[in-house]
Amino acid sequence: MGILTTADGSDHDMERPNIFGIRHVQSILLFFGMAFGYFLRVNISAAIVPMTQSTTDQPFYDWDPSTKSLILSSFFWGYVACQIPASLMAKRFGGKVVLGISTCVGSILTILHPLAADKGGWEFVCVLRVLIGFNQGTVYPCMHTLLSKWVPRQERGFLSCVVYSGAQFGTALLLAISGSIFDSNVGWPGIFYITGGIGILWSGIFLIFGADTPRDTKYISVAEQKYIENSTGSDHQQINAAVPWKAMFTSPCFYGLIAAHCGFTWGFYTLLTEIPTYMANVLHFNVKTNALLSALPYFVMWILCLVVSPIADTLINRNITSVTASRKIFNSIGQWVPMVCLIALGYMSEDQKTIATVLLTIAVGFNAASFCGYLVNHMDLSPNFAGLMMGVTNMVSNLLSIFTPLVVGAIVIDEESPDEWRIVFFITAGVYLLCNGLFLLFGKATVQPWNNVNISASTTTLPNNTDGVSVTDSHTHT
Repeated sequence: MGILTTADGSDHDMERPNIFGIRHVQSILLFFGMAFGYFLRVNISAAIVPMTQSTTDQPFYDWDPSTKSLILSSFFWGYVACQIPASLMAKRFGGKVVLGISTCVGSILTILHPLAADKGGWEFVCVLRVLIGFNQGTVYPCMHTLLSKWVPRQERGFLSCVVYSGAQFGTALLLAISGSIFDSNVGWPGIFYITGGIGILWSGIFLIFGADTPRDTKYISVAEQKYIENSTGSDHQQINAAVPWKAMFTSPCFYGLIAAHCGFTWGFYTLLTEIPTYMANVLHFNVKTNALLSALPYFVMWILCLVVSPIADTLINRNITSVTASRKIFNSIGQWVPMVCLIALGYMSEDQKTIATVLLTIAVGFNAASFCGYLVNHMDLSPNFAGLMMGVTNMVSNLLSIFTPLVVGAIVIDEESPDEWRIVFFITAGVYLLCNGLFLLFGKATVQPWNNVNISASTTTLPNNTDGVSVTDSHTHT
């Protein structure tokens, strides 16, 4: 027996209907959806190395560093363009259909990469990356839409963290196995065939067994359905209201949030897209070793995602820190610890492989702390418009992601030059310093006045749980 906080803000004694239920099945499906979605993003970062190295039995292409950087950045052109349309599509048609179909289409396009490179050159590869980015732009809006209907309030922290940690798991797993794929008979084209095939398989399973709400599946028990709906308010029909655009965009704390999101994204994607190239050309790891060591930081980040979140929640629930202090502390850990590591990494050489690998692992792994910082701050500022705010900050931050590989390509002319890579690491460290500094200066974790609009029949006032400010909750979360 436990206390259930229902959508109307009241507490009732209610036993959870089961330890493992359909809500957990849906969360597992979404976890693998995140993981396999990141397969489609990361495969090019791993494959770009063997694709441009001469071997005796595999095709290769003489693409210069600037061309490779253009290929790596082209994903984000489509990704950024899809953020707002994806939010609207998920609301109109449901997250299940949009996510399932878009993943399937992106997977089919992935399988075409070797053919595109052979017949059309790097230009055709860029076109495919743009289209895949557009399809992948649906992932986060659809995840937000589905989780808001499926995750009970008292299980929200853990299940949401499990789902979103799929991104790090997928990144780490793909990088870890990529070396073995490259060494196999199929060679580097195999990574596109395998990831595309897995994506198609997941899409079929998800479209069959996934559901937009508890009411949309026949497999759930009546008790579990009521348990989820009473907690999330997903049994209420929402009423649309005008978005307070002016108030939102004149709010300093919103710009602090945008800055924090931009800092995380710049650093994360700089390392994600460039680690394999750096380790191959500066540290001179072979392809298989490079793949395993490139994966290590993301395994660490995945584990830390599941460790850090309960710590942050405990500090808040026991009144050891305020919500605002917690957000700033963990965001600082997630961005300034990597900042220090990148500065030190700039002075590493081939003779210091072990130390360089440790620094890279810490730099990427400690990014996990930012999940308890900026990533949940949308909900702190405006529960009613958290999903929309995520779309805005994700769009702005990923606009920067377009330029991260291009900046590297402009700076790193000689990919074996530690001095040129040092500049890249220093720039990334500077972005971390500036963006988190703005978050510390302007960031807040209190509900803003422009949140308080009656946007749904299920809008209720919760107990004071955000630095002493009552929260209006329309059951939208990031």
